[in-house]
Amino acid sequence: MTEKEWNKKLILEDGQEYRGMGFGADACRVLEVVFNTSMVGYQEILSDPSYTYQAVVMTYPLIGNYGMAQEDYERDVPTIGALLVREYNHEPSNFRSAASLAEVMKRYGIPGLCGIDTRKLTRSLRDGGSCKALLTDRATPLKQGLEILQAAKIPADGVSRVSCRRITFFPAETHRYHVVAIDCGMKQNMVRMLNQRGCDVTMVPWDASAETIGALRPDGVLISNGPGDPADVPQTVWTVRRLLGRYPILGICLGHQILALAYGAKTYKLKFGHHGGNHPVRNRKTQKIEITSQNHSYAVDAASLSETPLNVTHVNLLDGTVEGMECGRDRVLSVQYHPESAPGPQDSAYVWDSFIKRMEGKNHA
Repeated sequence: MTEKEWNKKLILEDGQEYRGMGFGADACRVLEVVFNTSMVGYQEILSDPSYTYQAVVMTYPLIGNYGMAQEDYERDVPTIGALLVREYNHEPSNFRSAASLAEVMKRYGIPGLCGIDTRKLTRSLRDGGSCKALLTDRATPLKQGLEILQAAKIPADGVSRVSCRRITFFPAETHRYHVVAIDCGMKQNMVRMLNQRGCDVTMVPWDASAETIGALRPDGVLISNGPGDPADVPQTVWTVRRLLGRYPILGICLGHQILALAYGAKTYKLKFGHHGGNHPVRNRKTQKIEITSQNHSYAVDAASLSETPLNVTHVNLLDGTVEGMECGRDRVLSVQYHPESAPGPQDSAYVWDSFIKRMEGKNHA
């Protein structure tokens, strides 16, 4: 890329600049930058609500080559902050493709930046941690960009922004159980996984009360994934606390963290988070190693669990963080990773069956 070709740049808090070509929407914004190590699945990543207010650096170098398929969105309206890639392909080769990545990004107001050194940027985030950055025009002076970054704050309303506005029902072809899903930014593949196992799913907003959920007469409750800090949704934590022991509960990703807070444990922010489809996790019950798909910036404080009835069931082999918990008394389980894996490996699909067994136990009690 020559000096004349680049038209956008990314300014990091520490003064680093990454110059490239813009694609998608022509927009400037302040975002938190994280990196994702998945080799496939950029469409699912783009439409994952957990990336709200974040700019995602894709470590795989070629993005856009298979276009965008209508059936592969995780939410109908993507809310990711921005996409940062090494090489962007605007001419996809895929019979399922209905549009190019740039066309979809432009449609939903999502800016992109290509041609940058994503390896250098990823190493910087790995060593220094996730940080704020300004995606802006080439004419923006560095000093001005740093002043904008210093004054800006990443909004804390991600969950309320992406959650559904009304109760929505997703029936299974063959009914076995009814699951109420608290939508904190739920991926559509979670609904598919439950429907495939005979579970009707009723999706409720993030701030639905325990009374509202109880009136729906669920066999079990799912707390979904979503963006940001679990401490930013005390309403959801309070609701879950009131549901403990009444219904089997499954927490996934942000839902895992919310469940820990509901029991009185603590959470904390990771240096650069876990984002990608290749994280090794040890299942303490089976001693098997699962390759998992993950997307989160916060984790459960293991030490704080000693004051709760929760037991750690899974541990991340890269950094020792808590990846799974359960409480047999309350028929509760949770995982930090994504058992629906979109994108990602299928090692952890059994988590859905474990949840269903707890609902079976409820009905037989």
